[in-house]
Amino acid sequence: MTTMIWNTFLAVVRLPLALALLLFANTSPALANDGPLPELSLSVLQFGTAHWELDQVQHRGLDTANGYRLVVHAVANLSASRLAVASGSVDGAVADLLWVQHRYRDGQSYLYVPFSSQIGQVVVPENSDIHGVADLSGRRIGVAGGPDSKGWVLLKAVAERQGVKLGGRDQVQYGSPPLLNQALKRGQVDAIVTYWHFAARLQGQGGWRTAFRMSDLLESFHLDPDLPVLGYVFPERWAETHTQLVASFARSIRQARTGLAANPDQWQRLHPLMRASSPAVLQALHDGFLAGTPRPLTDRRIADLQTLIGLTGGGIGEPLPAHLFFRDPRE
Repeated sequence: MTTMIWNTFLAVVRLPLALALLLFANTSPALANDGPLPELSLSVLQFGTAHWELDQVQHRGLDTANGYRLVVHAVANLSASRLAVASGSVDGAVADLLWVQHRYRDGQSYLYVPFSSQIGQVVVPENSDIHGVADLSGRRIGVAGGPDSKGWVLLKAVAERQGVKLGGRDQVQYGSPPLLNQALKRGQVDAIVTYWHFAARLQGQGGWRTAFRMSDLLESFHLDPDLPVLGYVFPERWAETHTQLVASFARSIRQARTGLAANPDQWQRLHPLMRASSPAVLQALHDGFLAGTPRPLTDRRIADLQTLIGLTGGGIGEPLPAHLFFRDPRE
Protein backbone atom coordinates (compact mmCIF):
# COMPACT_ATOMS: atom_id res chain seq x y z
CA MET A 1 0.00 0.00 0.00
CA THR A 2 2.80 2.38 0.92
CA THR A 3 4.61 1.54 -2.36
CA MET A 4 1.47 2.26 -4.37
CA ILE A 5 1.01 5.66 -2.71
CA TRP A 6 4.69 6.53 -3.31
CA ASN A 7 4.50 5.59 -7.02
CA THR A 8 1.34 7.65 -7.42
CA PHE A 9 3.07 10.63 -5.78
CA LEU A 10 6.07 10.34 -8.13
CA ALA A 11 3.82 10.20 -11.19
CA VAL A 12 1.98 13.34 -10.10
CA VAL A 13 5.24 15.22 -9.53
CA ARG A 14 7.04 14.04 -12.67
CA LEU A 15 4.31 15.02 -15.14
CA PRO A 16 4.32 18.80 -14.49
CA LEU A 17 8.11 18.73 -14.13
CA ALA A 18 8.49 17.12 -17.55
CA LEU A 19 6.07 19.62 -19.08
CA ALA A 20 8.00 22.52 -17.52
CA LEU A 21 11.31 21.25 -18.85
CA LEU A 22 9.85 20.78 -22.31
CA LEU A 23 8.44 24.32 -22.31
CA PHE A 24 11.76 25.79 -21.08
CA ALA A 25 13.73 23.96 -23.78
CA ASN A 26 11.42 25.24 -26.51
CA THR A 27 11.74 28.87 -25.37
CA SER A 28 15.51 28.87 -24.82
CA PRO A 29 17.50 29.05 -28.11
CA ALA A 30 20.74 28.22 -26.34
CA LEU A 31 19.34 24.99 -24.97
CA ALA A 32 17.20 24.13 -27.96
CA ASN A 33 20.26 24.11 -30.19
CA ASP A 34 22.70 21.79 -28.49
CA GLY A 35 26.08 22.59 -30.04
CA PRO A 36 28.32 25.48 -31.11
CA LEU A 37 26.75 28.57 -32.64
CA PRO A 38 27.02 28.91 -36.42
CA GLU A 39 29.68 31.38 -37.56
CA LEU A 40 29.30 34.20 -40.05
CA SER A 41 32.57 35.64 -41.39
CA LEU A 42 32.89 39.07 -42.99
CA SER A 43 35.78 40.85 -44.69
CA VAL A 44 35.79 44.61 -44.06
CA LEU A 45 38.22 47.51 -44.22
CA GLN A 46 40.20 47.88 -41.01
CA PHE A 47 39.22 51.53 -40.66
CA GLY A 48 36.06 51.44 -42.77
CA THR A 49 32.74 52.66 -41.43
CA ALA A 50 31.18 49.17 -41.48
CA HIS A 51 33.79 48.04 -38.98
CA TRP A 52 32.33 50.50 -36.48
CA GLU A 53 28.97 48.78 -36.26
CA LEU A 54 30.39 45.26 -36.57
CA ASP A 55 32.70 45.98 -33.65
CA GLN A 56 29.63 47.15 -31.74
CA VAL A 57 27.84 43.88 -32.58
CA GLN A 58 30.72 41.87 -31.14
CA HIS A 59 31.32 44.05 -28.10
CA ARG A 60 27.63 44.09 -27.09
CA GLY A 61 27.23 40.36 -27.78
CA LEU A 62 24.46 41.02 -30.28
CA ASP A 63 25.68 38.19 -32.47
CA THR A 64 25.42 35.48 -29.82
CA ALA A 65 22.17 37.00 -28.57
CA ASN A 66 20.78 36.37 -32.06
CA GLY A 67 22.08 32.83 -32.26
CA TYR A 68 25.35 33.09 -34.22
CA ARG A 69 28.98 34.15 -33.84
CA LEU A 70 30.36 36.99 -35.95
CA VAL A 71 33.95 36.69 -37.21
CA VAL A 72 35.46 39.87 -38.67
CA HIS A 73 38.47 39.77 -41.01
CA ALA A 74 39.89 43.28 -41.27
CA VAL A 75 41.79 44.03 -44.50
CA ALA A 76 43.74 47.01 -45.82
CA ASN A 77 41.87 47.72 -49.07
CA LEU A 78 38.66 47.08 -50.99
CA SER A 79 40.30 44.79 -53.52
CA ALA A 80 41.36 42.38 -50.78
CA SER A 81 37.89 42.42 -49.25
CA ARG A 82 36.13 41.73 -52.54
CA LEU A 83 38.61 39.00 -53.44
CA ALA A 84 37.96 37.33 -50.09
CA VAL A 85 34.20 37.06 -50.66
CA ALA A 86 34.55 36.16 -54.34
CA SER A 87 36.96 33.32 -53.52
CA GLY A 88 34.82 31.97 -50.69
CA SER A 89 37.42 32.76 -48.01
CA VAL A 90 34.68 34.59 -46.10
CA ASP A 91 30.89 34.49 -46.17
CA GLY A 92 30.37 38.16 -46.95
CA ALA A 93 31.83 41.63 -47.41
CA VAL A 94 30.79 45.24 -47.91
CA ALA A 95 30.30 46.48 -51.49
CA ASP A 96 28.43 49.15 -53.37
CA LEU A 97 25.37 48.57 -55.48
CA LEU A 98 27.20 48.87 -58.80
CA TRP A 99 29.73 46.20 -57.84
CA VAL A 100 26.88 43.81 -57.08
CA GLN A 101 25.18 44.68 -60.39
CA HIS A 102 28.35 44.09 -62.37
CA ARG A 103 28.89 40.71 -60.69
CA TYR A 104 25.28 39.77 -61.46
CA ARG A 105 25.80 40.72 -65.09
CA ASP A 106 28.84 38.41 -65.14
CA GLY A 107 26.84 35.50 -63.72
CA GLN A 108 27.83 35.86 -60.05
CA SER A 109 24.77 36.67 -57.94
CA TYR A 110 24.98 38.21 -54.47
CA LEU A 111 22.31 38.89 -51.86
CA TYR A 112 22.38 42.58 -50.90
CA VAL A 113 21.73 43.55 -47.26
CA PRO A 114 21.47 47.38 -46.94
CA PHE A 115 24.20 49.12 -44.93
CA SER A 116 24.28 52.84 -45.77
CA SER A 117 22.46 55.42 -47.88
CA GLN A 118 25.45 57.79 -48.01
CA ILE A 119 26.44 58.27 -51.67
CA GLY A 120 28.88 61.15 -51.27
CA GLN A 121 29.14 64.92 -51.26
CA VAL A 122 30.51 67.85 -53.19
CA VAL A 123 32.83 69.77 -50.85
CA VAL A 124 34.07 73.32 -51.43
CA PRO A 125 35.87 76.03 -49.43
CA GLU A 126 33.65 77.83 -46.93
CA ASN A 127 33.76 81.06 -48.95
CA SER A 128 33.13 79.40 -52.33
CA ASP A 129 30.30 80.63 -54.57
CA ILE A 130 29.50 77.04 -55.57
CA HIS A 131 26.09 76.00 -54.25
CA GLY A 132 24.57 73.83 -56.96
CA VAL A 133 25.27 71.79 -60.07
CA ALA A 134 25.19 74.78 -62.43
CA ASP A 135 27.90 76.51 -60.39
CA LEU A 136 30.36 73.72 -61.27
CA SER A 137 30.47 74.69 -64.93
CA GLY A 138 34.02 75.58 -65.96
CA ARG A 139 35.43 74.72 -62.51
CA ARG A 140 38.31 72.42 -61.60
CA ILE A 141 36.78 69.31 -60.02
CA GLY A 142 38.45 66.52 -58.08
CA VAL A 143 36.70 63.15 -58.26
CA ALA A 144 37.27 60.33 -55.78
CA GLY A 145 37.06 56.79 -57.13
CA GLY A 146 37.81 57.47 -60.78
CA PRO A 147 35.63 58.22 -63.82
CA ASP A 148 33.22 55.37 -63.02
CA SER A 149 32.50 56.56 -59.50
CA LYS A 150 28.74 56.38 -58.97
CA GLY A 151 28.63 59.88 -57.47
CA TRP A 152 30.44 61.40 -60.42
CA VAL A 153 28.34 59.51 -62.98
CA LEU A 154 25.16 60.62 -61.21
CA LEU A 155 26.39 64.23 -61.07
CA LYS A 156 27.13 64.25 -64.81
CA ALA A 157 23.69 62.80 -65.57
CA VAL A 158 21.98 65.57 -63.59
CA ALA A 159 24.20 68.22 -65.16
CA GLU A 160 23.29 66.96 -68.64
CA ARG A 161 19.61 67.24 -67.77
CA GLN A 162 20.17 70.84 -66.71
CA GLY A 163 22.21 71.66 -69.83
CA VAL A 164 25.38 72.11 -67.80
CA LYS A 165 28.72 70.95 -69.17
CA LEU A 166 31.05 69.66 -66.48
CA GLY A 167 34.83 69.67 -66.53
CA GLY A 168 36.77 69.20 -69.72
CA ARG A 169 39.78 66.89 -69.77
CA ASP A 170 42.00 69.50 -68.11
CA GLN A 171 39.39 70.40 -65.49
CA VAL A 172 38.82 67.01 -63.85
CA GLN A 173 41.35 65.37 -61.54
CA TYR A 174 40.83 61.78 -60.37
CA GLY A 175 42.52 60.54 -57.25
CA SER A 176 42.23 58.95 -53.83
CA PRO A 177 40.12 60.82 -51.26
CA PRO A 178 43.07 61.81 -49.02
CA LEU A 179 44.99 63.23 -51.99
CA LEU A 180 41.94 65.14 -53.19
CA ASN A 181 41.45 66.63 -49.72
CA GLN A 182 45.00 67.93 -49.94
CA ALA A 183 44.44 69.24 -53.49
CA LEU A 184 41.41 71.19 -52.27
CA LYS A 185 43.39 72.67 -49.40
CA ARG A 186 46.17 73.76 -51.74
CA GLY A 187 43.72 75.39 -54.16
CA GLN A 188 44.52 72.95 -56.96
CA VAL A 189 40.82 72.19 -57.44
CA ASP A 190 37.69 74.26 -56.79
CA ALA A 191 35.51 71.40 -55.57
CA ILE A 192 35.77 67.68 -54.87
CA VAL A 193 33.24 64.89 -55.33
CA THR A 194 34.13 62.58 -52.47
CA TYR A 195 32.89 59.97 -50.02
CA TRP A 196 30.89 61.19 -47.05
CA HIS A 197 33.42 60.30 -44.33
CA PHE A 198 36.22 62.18 -46.09
CA ALA A 199 33.87 65.13 -46.44
CA ALA A 200 33.11 64.87 -42.72
CA ARG A 201 36.80 65.00 -41.85
CA LEU A 202 37.23 68.20 -43.87
CA GLN A 203 34.16 69.84 -42.38
CA GLY A 204 35.25 68.92 -38.88
CA GLN A 205 38.55 70.73 -39.47
CA GLY A 206 36.72 73.95 -40.35
CA GLY A 207 36.94 76.11 -43.46
CA TRP A 208 35.06 73.66 -45.71
CA ARG A 209 31.41 72.98 -46.39
CA THR A 210 29.15 70.69 -48.39
CA ALA A 211 27.84 72.44 -51.50
CA PHE A 212 25.30 69.63 -51.96
CA ARG A 213 24.95 65.90 -51.39
CA MET A 214 24.76 63.30 -54.10
CA SER A 215 21.57 61.97 -52.52
CA ASP A 216 19.95 65.38 -53.17
CA LEU A 217 20.39 64.74 -56.90
CA LEU A 218 18.19 61.64 -56.79
CA GLU A 219 15.13 63.83 -56.45
CA SER A 220 15.91 65.21 -59.92
CA PHE A 221 14.93 61.76 -61.20
CA HIS A 222 11.96 61.46 -58.82
CA LEU A 223 13.78 58.82 -56.78
CA ASP A 224 13.80 58.31 -53.04
CA PRO A 225 16.85 60.31 -51.77
CA ASP A 226 17.46 57.75 -49.01
CA LEU A 227 18.50 54.72 -51.06
CA PRO A 228 21.02 52.26 -49.59
CA VAL A 229 23.91 52.37 -52.05
CA LEU A 230 26.23 50.33 -49.83
CA GLY A 231 25.45 46.89 -48.49
CA TYR A 232 26.71 43.68 -46.97
CA VAL A 233 26.89 41.14 -49.78
CA PHE A 234 26.71 37.34 -49.62
CA PRO A 235 26.92 34.86 -52.53
CA GLU A 236 23.37 33.93 -53.45
CA ARG A 237 23.91 30.17 -53.25
CA TRP A 238 25.42 30.50 -49.79
CA ALA A 239 22.62 32.83 -48.67
CA GLU A 240 19.93 30.41 -49.89
CA THR A 241 21.21 27.75 -47.49
CA HIS A 242 21.74 30.20 -44.61
CA THR A 243 18.53 32.25 -44.65
CA GLN A 244 18.10 32.25 -40.88
CA LEU A 245 21.75 33.19 -40.32
CA VAL A 246 21.45 36.17 -42.69
CA ALA A 247 18.22 37.28 -40.99
CA SER A 248 19.90 37.03 -37.57
CA PHE A 249 22.85 39.08 -38.83
CA ALA A 250 20.56 41.76 -40.27
CA ARG A 251 18.70 41.95 -36.96
CA SER A 252 21.93 42.30 -34.97
CA ILE A 253 23.32 45.16 -37.09
CA ARG A 254 19.99 46.95 -36.83
CA GLN A 255 20.19 46.59 -33.05
CA ALA A 256 23.79 47.85 -33.05
CA ARG A 257 22.85 50.93 -35.08
CA THR A 258 19.87 51.62 -32.80
CA GLY A 259 22.12 51.39 -29.74
CA LEU A 260 24.69 53.77 -31.24
CA ALA A 261 21.97 56.28 -32.07
CA ALA A 262 20.41 56.16 -28.61
CA ASN A 263 23.60 56.08 -26.50
CA PRO A 264 26.32 58.60 -27.47
CA ASP A 265 28.62 57.19 -24.78
CA GLN A 266 28.90 53.94 -26.74
CA TRP A 267 30.94 55.80 -29.37
CA GLN A 268 33.82 56.38 -26.96
CA ARG A 269 35.13 52.86 -27.44
CA LEU A 270 35.09 53.26 -31.24
CA HIS A 271 37.43 56.26 -31.32
CA PRO A 272 40.53 54.23 -32.33
CA LEU A 273 38.68 52.78 -35.34
CA MET A 274 37.36 56.20 -36.35
CA ARG A 275 40.79 57.90 -36.24
CA ALA A 276 39.28 61.33 -35.67
CA SER A 277 41.84 64.14 -35.37
CA SER A 278 39.63 66.32 -33.17
CA PRO A 279 36.31 66.32 -31.28
CA ALA A 280 34.76 68.28 -34.16
CA VAL A 281 35.82 65.63 -36.70
CA LEU A 282 34.55 62.91 -34.39
CA GLN A 283 31.16 64.62 -34.17
CA ALA A 284 30.99 65.03 -37.95
CA LEU A 285 31.74 61.31 -38.43
CA HIS A 286 29.17 60.38 -35.78
CA ASP A 287 26.45 62.50 -37.41
CA GLY A 288 27.25 61.34 -40.94
CA PHE A 289 27.23 57.67 -40.01
CA LEU A 290 23.82 57.86 -38.34
CA ALA A 291 22.42 59.99 -41.18
CA GLY A 292 23.17 57.09 -43.53
CA THR A 293 21.07 54.58 -41.58
CA PRO A 294 18.97 52.84 -44.26
CA ARG A 295 15.23 52.55 -43.95
CA PRO A 296 13.54 49.18 -44.64
CA LEU A 297 13.25 48.26 -48.29
CA THR A 298 9.86 48.34 -49.99
CA ASP A 299 8.79 47.43 -53.52
CA ARG A 300 9.00 51.13 -54.47
CA ARG A 301 12.47 51.60 -52.98
CA ILE A 302 13.77 48.46 -54.70
CA ALA A 303 12.42 49.76 -58.00
CA ASP A 304 14.21 53.06 -57.33
CA LEU A 305 17.45 51.19 -56.67
CA GLN A 306 17.08 49.37 -59.96
CA THR A 307 16.55 52.73 -61.69
CA LEU A 308 19.61 54.15 -59.96
CA ILE A 309 21.66 51.24 -61.29
CA GLY A 310 20.72 52.27 -64.80
CA LEU A 311 21.51 55.94 -64.16
CA THR A 312 24.97 55.25 -62.76
CA GLY A 313 26.32 52.96 -65.43
CA GLY A 314 25.17 49.53 -64.32
CA GLY A 315 22.22 49.29 -66.64
CA ILE A 316 23.75 47.03 -69.29
CA GLY A 317 21.62 43.89 -69.24
CA GLU A 318 18.96 42.91 -66.73
CA PRO A 319 19.03 44.98 -63.50
CA LEU A 320 19.57 43.26 -60.19
CA PRO A 321 16.33 41.34 -59.53
CA ALA A 322 14.18 42.17 -56.51
CA HIS A 323 14.80 38.84 -54.76
CA LEU A 324 18.50 39.72 -54.36
CA PHE A 325 17.63 42.68 -52.12
CA PHE A 326 17.26 41.49 -48.54
CA ARG A 327 14.00 42.33 -46.82
CA ASP A 328 13.26 41.43 -43.23
CA PRO A 329 10.27 39.03 -43.28
CA ARG A 330 8.64 41.12 -40.53
CA GLU A 331 8.83 44.38 -42.51
